[in-house]
Amino acid sequence: MELFKVYPLNPVNIVKAQGSTLWDQTGKEYLDLYGGHAVISIGHTHPHYVAKITEQLHNIGFYSNSIEIPIQTQLAKQLGEVSGKADFNLFLCNSGAEANENALKLASFHTGRKKIISFSKAFHGRTSLAVAATDNPSIVAPVNETDNVVFLPFNDEEALTNAFQSFGDEIAAVIIEGIQGVGGIREASIPFLKLIRSLCDTYNSVFIADSVQCGYGRTGIFYSHDYSGVEADIYSMAKGMGNGFPIGAISISPKFKASFGLLGTTFGGNHLACVAAVAVLDVIQEENLLENAKRIGDYLISELKQFNQVLEVRGRGLMIGIELPEELAHVKKDLLSKHAIFTGEAKPNVIRILPALNINQEIADRFLTAFEQTLKA
Repeated sequence: MELFKVYPLNPVNIVKAQGSTLWDQTGKEYLDLYGGHAVISIGHTHPHYVAKITEQLHNIGFYSNSIEIPIQTQLAKQLGEVSGKADFNLFLCNSGAEANENALKLASFHTGRKKIISFSKAFHGRTSLAVAATDNPSIVAPVNETDNVVFLPFNDEEALTNAFQSFGDEIAAVIIEGIQGVGGIREASIPFLKLIRSLCDTYNSVFIADSVQCGYGRTGIFYSHDYSGVEADIYSMAKGMGNGFPIGAISISPKFKASFGLLGTTFGGNHLACVAAVAVLDVIQEENLLENAKRIGDYLISELKQFNQVLEVRGRGLMIGIELPEELAHVKKDLLSKHAIFTGEAKPNVIRILPALNINQEIADRFLTAFEQTLKA
């Protein structure tokens, strides 16, 4: 049997990692400024993280949600404190797609409605309803297609207002990324997020803040949407939550009422996943990583804006998009092949920077130097 080849692969075999440094099987060193799609939030193999998971493995790794699992309660309490949502409730799952799937399902249960508003260039996952709300027809199978999802232009207040005026009593939820990741690091405007909140209140619809990539402190605040000054009804999260251990969740406003069997999962909230997530929150708190993400992110954004060849720098904190002209489309590839620096991309010519939240200015400067040299090459 061979692998089902659905990923274009870089010819690199990483066998060891520490902080933001990676090594391949030959001992060659790389700098990681992508963290495997914003997953590595506290750095690779952080000592506290490794110790907590190792300790848990010696006790119990998994049992189902048919028993009390106190580490789930600890995670919920700590997450509520760090995120500023202490009165919300937590449902645990395994991934960002599952988090969004459950958020959309819960919104539909709550409202009794079917319509979902999503936006151009949105990416919400690859499970059935999450992918239907994703603006990429090439990954939406015929079985996923549904008339229940309506796509509107991103940040278009008039289009959103018109949609609610036309069929607002059919809308179960509006789902939006605070900063679009796959869509090219495009930030939802404050007026747009406030309008979503207002219209959802008026029409009794649910505001879902997809925080899978843009949340968990990446922008310098816990949920990127909260810079707007309004609160969503459901926040979905996953990537940075477990620092590589698969875990996802939705944080749910107290307006929603739970009932047995409403949502469910086999692996979600298992002992190992929860201890990984608690370890991540420990490090975020103890090392002041929200403040660090903002400080280093502000520095990187400011410096990147000085390059004349760069068309635009977008983002907030350590979620940064660098848009380049077509003739510089080679820069991302050159950063890896010539400078051993991992970055991400958004089509067609946006470099995505999504490093661990604990990078320092030295690492930022290493990247800036390599980036400058690549632009000149």
